[in-house]
Amino acid sequence: MNIYITYGTLDYLATYQEKYDGALLLEGDSNSALVIETDGENPFTEKHEYEVINQRGSLTGAGFVVMNHIPVSEEGRSLFEERFQNRAGLVESEPGFTGIRILRPLHQDPYIVMTLWDSHTDFTNWQQSKAYEEAHKNRGTSKALPETLFTGKSFVKEYMVAK
Repeated sequence: MNIYITYGTLDYLATYQEKYDGALLLEGDSNSALVIETDGENPFTEKHEYEVINQRGSLTGAGFVVMNHIPVSEEGRSLFEERFQNRAGLVESEPGFTGIRILRPLHQDPYIVMTLWDSHTDFTNWQQSKAYEEAHKNRGTSKALPETLFTGKSFVKEYMVAK
């Protein structure tokens, strides 16, 4: 399964959404995105193409989406992916959680950890939960992934699902 993402204005992307069943139209502060999950070809000219390497839940029904972009070195890919294949999965039991996708870039883009929520409130509640604390307990410790795996700082984009 692959995910393809294109970026643009909400109005422009809405015209594309009508063409693709199940496309997820996302509205952010500075830009909007259209996400398509399919076994088919990339319908966009942009090459934001990802292989789904881990998934739970659904893309449909969410009201809020968080994309954590993580730049990983070529040498670090296998260790990074192993960590996410063996993740605890604590987020999946949280109220308001609807889905997660771990996305391996097919080109030079960073990895994306995409979580889907009923609402922004559900996401912030997760960030303040004991489960979040447990899931991220190794950050900044010797058990964390080595910093040499990363080619830059990670960054997060948050979106409301456009109806």
